[in-house]
Amino acid sequence: MQGIGKLKHLISMDLEEHQDGIYSEKELIKTGRELITEGDRSFIDATINPNEMNIMLFTSGTTSKSKVVALSHNNICSNLMDIASVLGVNSDDIFLSVLPIHHVFECTVGFLFSLYKGAQTVFCDGLRHIVENINEYHVSVMACVPAIYERIFKIIRKSLEKRGELGIILQKEEKYKDASMEEKKKAFSEIHDMLGGNVKLLISGAAALDRNIEERYRRLGVNLVQGYGLTETSPVIGIGTNENYRLGSIGKALPHVKAKIVNPDKEGMGELVVKGPNVMLGYYQNEEATKEAIKDGWFYTGDLAKIDNEGYIFICGRKKSVIVLKNGKNIFPEEMENLVNRIEGVKESFIFGKPVSDDKDDIKINVKIVFDRDVVKDVYNASDDEQEIYQVIAEKVKEINKTMPPYKAVRGIIITEEPLIKTTTNKIKRQENLKVIENDLGGKLWN
Repeated sequence: MQGIGKLKHLISMDLEEHQDGIYSEKELIKTGRELITEGDRSFIDATINPNEMNIMLFTSGTTSKSKVVALSHNNICSNLMDIASVLGVNSDDIFLSVLPIHHVFECTVGFLFSLYKGAQTVFCDGLRHIVENINEYHVSVMACVPAIYERIFKIIRKSLEKRGELGIILQKEEKYKDASMEEKKKAFSEIHDMLGGNVKLLISGAAALDRNIEERYRRLGVNLVQGYGLTETSPVIGIGTNENYRLGSIGKALPHVKAKIVNPDKEGMGELVVKGPNVMLGYYQNEEATKEAIKDGWFYTGDLAKIDNEGYIFICGRKKSVIVLKNGKNIFPEEMENLVNRIEGVKESFIFGKPVSDDKDDIKINVKIVFDRDVVKDVYNASDDEQEIYQVIAEKVKEINKTMPPYKAVRGIIITEEPLIKTTTNKIKRQENLKVIENDLGGKLWN
């Protein structure tokens, strides 16, 4: 408790005098003014090299070992100006900061972008209070991960069910499905009131957003768009806007970012590569990894994507995560996980390949499901028996199997209440979760 108290003291900005060598904000401002009055311009006239490394950030390490990304002022500032040129954000807006600021997505989009536009930033009291905070602070803009938007959607839906209004809302969704976003916002004012009545832009990034969730938000007149980027690109490559939007797309590349597909298959899918002032200087003290990632000025993202004739980018999945079956078919885990996660009572899921013979290419699709015991018991009238809960979930997975080609079907299920291993921004760490499953099953797996 002593350590926690000290931490709170360190971040306090309302001290009158310094304590234990820590200066208050008021003292720092006063001292700075005195120095300037005395003619000291060392801070004002400080020389900044915009093209040298000024920021070091670690990659999330979801599919491989984390690397240190070297970014410059130019990298970050060029990205800020590009974002500002396509998003209609101004000084009247209120941002809700949810993610840790050491993550480049939150740092650039949720924090620095707000400062750049002169907007106000408020900080979330915790995930349990997110809807309450959006309402209380009349938040207008938020940049967050898909899991948070899924959580908000479930909270709103439960509230409507309790009030007996869900059926009416679903009927209105159908009635207004072809209306403009502004007309939808008026028609579903009760939903917008739950969110403080001021939301104008929600940005989803850092992981794949379930297309169904994206569509449901927009049916209610809530402007949810996808953004995409990586630590290595400062981070934004593309983002959906009011003018440039397609369901399931991350929008078009930012004005000063070039994007193309290399080695496309017959359907136009290949690795997404980008070039622009936002691309990192390189991986710190790792020349080999830098040369592998940046070729002729193009950064190889490691993500598979398609770009349509109008320039809209559609991310298909992480190149290293793709499961290749013996028949040559590709399975994208993120796509399958989105389907499984729609099952009521499923908190999250992890798709992996399990060999069924000595031939390492003879793989069947399996899933590890993290379930909510109380929800499963309540929704399906199940007992507390583990086997019964398993059967209930297995039946729901079978229903999903019927909607897809046989080669995609899930053939094995693991259920657990233990959460998956994730990054601080809620992205699944695929290799670490595979190791846990391998230890439990006693055999090598492929993903």
